[in-house]
Amino acid sequence: MMAVIVLSLGLVIGTAFREVSWGFVITVNLIVFFVSLGDLLFSPKKKELSFKRFLPSELERGIPYQVELEVSNHSQHACSFRLIDGLPQTFELPFPVSGVAQKESTTMITYDTTALVRGKYEINKLYFRYTSFLGLWEKQTTVELEDSIKVLPDLTETKQYLENAQKFLVYEGLNIRRQRSGVGDFAKIRSYVVGDDPRKINWRQTAKLQEVMTNEYEPEHGKYITILIDCGRMMGAELTKGNRLERALEAALTVTVAALQKGDYVSVLAFSKEIKVFVPPAKGMAHLQTILQAIYHLQVDAAESNYGAVLQYLEMMQKKRSLLLLFSDVRTFLHEESALIFFKRLRQRHLFLMIGIEDQTLIKRTKAEPIDVQAAMLKSIAQQQIVIKKREKIKWEKQGLQLIEAREEKLAIAAVSHYIEIMNQNLL
Repeated sequence: MMAVIVLSLGLVIGTAFREVSWGFVITVNLIVFFVSLGDLLFSPKKKELSFKRFLPSELERGIPYQVELEVSNHSQHACSFRLIDGLPQTFELPFPVSGVAQKESTTMITYDTTALVRGKYEINKLYFRYTSFLGLWEKQTTVELEDSIKVLPDLTETKQYLENAQKFLVYEGLNIRRQRSGVGDFAKIRSYVVGDDPRKINWRQTAKLQEVMTNEYEPEHGKYITILIDCGRMMGAELTKGNRLERALEAALTVTVAALQKGDYVSVLAFSKEIKVFVPPAKGMAHLQTILQAIYHLQVDAAESNYGAVLQYLEMMQKKRSLLLLFSDVRTFLHEESALIFFKRLRQRHLFLMIGIEDQTLIKRTKAEPIDVQAAMLKSIAQQQIVIKKREKIKWEKQGLQLIEAREEKLAIAAVSHYIEIMNQNLL
């Protein structure tokens, strides 16, 4: 195409200086026209091209995946092409992707993409542009390729727990020792470690193996765990990786796996100003998919959470004693005086634990050097906020309501550890 433009400009300049006759110009243009027409005939027709897309039906947020596109050229002519797949704007878009489709052959094109926002998406289009043999013509076609994709929360921590639970907490020794003596089911015999209860030493196995062995007990299975996920405005605060809701979902799914693996019943309730999702309690690892499909699309609402309404709803739906594990913003929750009335009534039947994410900005302010008046004021206000939060937490904890905070990268570990500790102490 650039060659044609340069040739045309040269002919125009030549005629202007009368170096080239008009007859020569017409002859050259006719030659170019027929060559161009011939080039058009040596390019594939649109109906001679077919396409297929291969991609997973479910992706995890923030994890790269590979998409394959199959371009079949059924014509006798090769062509160079560029394509743009119809992915949503919430995906990373590495387009255009270029390639060459040889005659009567199938070409596989791959590209990597990452989904940044959870939800369900429909992909309907593929935009394909290809050039003729000499590149004088370029054709474009829009192909209807329909696919549906679900973008799930990042399950990396959940998989890590399944592969190696030791990364999340120590099952041996001190953690088990806190369990009440004589409570729970016999699990196995293992080597004695420092911190074990000497009363649980298995003397018969010790004499047989010439090594100190101890009996290990595990909590009774079949307890009820109710996971509450706050989707209110404050859960939209951005963190290093995602926002608070993203981290809460990832931690909630990890606790779900831990509970289901131990034979407990798990239910999930997501809320903001109203109830968004409720999954009734069930046990077994198959229940994980039920929960995942129910909550994968949850988004933050631009409204304050109504703790009173959700606790009232929970009181009607959850009749059996259970561990209420709430993922929310601690500072917001502490100022909900109306919720305290409902919790006082709920704690008579249920055990309550709230887990939030530490405000790292606030913590950094308290540790900052007061180099000037403004820095000193910011440090003072931050310290005041910390004191107010501690005072309010003490008030709630006196009512039997435990509240903890963890760093964003440690939220899942903290949630699983506290769940195991509660189960080991047989508090339910």
